[in-house]
Amino acid sequence: MTENVTISPVLGAEHEVVRELHTQFGADAFVFQTTLDNVPTLWVPRDKLIDVLTFLRKVPRPFVMLYDLSATDERLRQNRLGMPVEDFTVFYHLVSIDRNSDVRIKVALKLDDLKLPTATGIWPNANWYEREAWDLFGVVFEGHPHLSRILLPPKWEGHPLRKDYPARATEFDPFKLDAAKQDLEQEALLFNPEEWGMKRSNKDNTEDFMFLNLGPNHPSAHGAFRIVLQLDGEEILDCVPDIGYHHRGAEKMAERQSWHSFIPYTDRIDYLGGVMNNLPYVLAVEKLAGIEVPDRVKTIRVMLAEFFRITSHLLYLGTYIQDVGGMSPVFFMFTDRMKAYDVIEAITGFRMHPAWYRIGGVAHDLPKGWDRLVREFVEWLPARLKEYEKAALQNSILVARSVDVAQYNKDQALAWGVTGPGLRATGVDFDLRKARPYSGYENFEFDVPVGQHGDAYERAVLRLEEMHQSVRIIKQCLENMPAGPYKADHPLTCPPPKERTLQDIETLITHFLSVSWGPIMPAGESCQMIEATKGINSYYLTSDASTMSYRTRIRTPSFAHLQQIPSVINGSMIPDLIAYLGSIDFVMADVDR
Repeated sequence: MTENVTISPVLGAEHEVVRELHTQFGADAFVFQTTLDNVPTLWVPRDKLIDVLTFLRKVPRPFVMLYDLSATDERLRQNRLGMPVEDFTVFYHLVSIDRNSDVRIKVALKLDDLKLPTATGIWPNANWYEREAWDLFGVVFEGHPHLSRILLPPKWEGHPLRKDYPARATEFDPFKLDAAKQDLEQEALLFNPEEWGMKRSNKDNTEDFMFLNLGPNHPSAHGAFRIVLQLDGEEILDCVPDIGYHHRGAEKMAERQSWHSFIPYTDRIDYLGGVMNNLPYVLAVEKLAGIEVPDRVKTIRVMLAEFFRITSHLLYLGTYIQDVGGMSPVFFMFTDRMKAYDVIEAITGFRMHPAWYRIGGVAHDLPKGWDRLVREFVEWLPARLKEYEKAALQNSILVARSVDVAQYNKDQALAWGVTGPGLRATGVDFDLRKARPYSGYENFEFDVPVGQHGDAYERAVLRLEEMHQSVRIIKQCLENMPAGPYKADHPLTCPPPKERTLQDIETLITHFLSVSWGPIMPAGESCQMIEATKGINSYYLTSDASTMSYRTRIRTPSFAHLQQIPSVINGSMIPDLIAYLGSIDFVMADVDR
């Protein structure tokens, strides 16, 4: 560890946890790192890691959620910013609901000693995060119950997020798949119950259990998702979710795209979220750059984000009801989505994937007539939502299939990293738009729907109410749209304002370099969390004073939500699993990235 960084004795409320850690373990046990997101970030020695994490989990007003866990290959990093000298970093991002604050714990590791004790005994959702860190970086978590590949095929060689791993297909040898290799790959995909601690028969060996593959090509799996069920008749004794079929290496791609050109890639993470995916990314980049965007930009971003919340929730509700046996609502809801997409297309020029937000602003100003289209939509939709309450949510089929099904409480939700409506259905009133406003959400009046039962039915009810609240927000954007520019007047805004492009050759060259080569962001780290369509989404960016990101960590809600499945559904029946999967609201691109 390097010499400790001095911490001012006058610390903000967000640094209360630093004082508590110093009191418990001594100031010499930590190195404090300054980050641009103001999340208290402390480096700890490996031998104190579990003690520190356990303390944070049990401290008064505890850090109940392991929000994220991942790693960074630091070997090529030039700007260490006073950090310990290390080859790899593993970080733990923890969230306290009671404090409404976070803390980030980091551990420095050498290449020849990439080992850490598992945190699965503190937070059960550390399981998948640690498997991912092993899969992509090669970090070994000692004591992990099943440390194996999770996003990549079992026979994959290497750890792709290491800096010495190629980033382009052209850097690899030509790929050849002969019959022998194909057989090996197929054999590796066969499910072996013993590897997961499952028995093939009951304790008397009188009856064999059935093992059923659901997916990865089943309509109720909502994408390329496979879940293997251990069954005793119709009862689910245990199950193993299997992901990775949709993995595209989005975090690796970010290392070879400019800060500007990576924006379209973000659209494809939650591919139903549209510009909602752009938002945490551009906000995190703007923190790095020190860009404060105009009020008009903030309001435009909020309006389009809420449009996509509505389109995503409409698809969710229609397909969910279809999963449990109701056919009609999905056709009406898809018609409503098309009307929303008509407005989105008129404003942005695209429908599902506009990639419309920019560093420092949006792609262009609102077009003439936008207000008429938005007003027609927000005046028309509420009546439709009222019809859905009667025709869909009060439908006897949906009620019978979802009430008291796949139920969990707030403690279970927090332990598994559940966010969004899935968390609020358990009675936890936590919505980042209210708790930690961003992009001007503090200026809007809206309610946060909260449930109590935490079952599959209530998760649907909350999303319908959220659409009502989105309409309220959009109306306020319509009625109070600020005047002003649609881009910030800042040298790192990309692309630069158009009026600076054609004045003279110097401004044209600046525009050309900024777009093609990309802006150079100052060295530093920043994380931005937002209340996305399916829960909390965030981008944690590391800049090494380059035109590209040194490390882009994409934390998605669906990854955490699928990991929770066995703890909720074991002991239930197969039809309950189908209803549960539909109630989660996930897409596999959001899981696999």
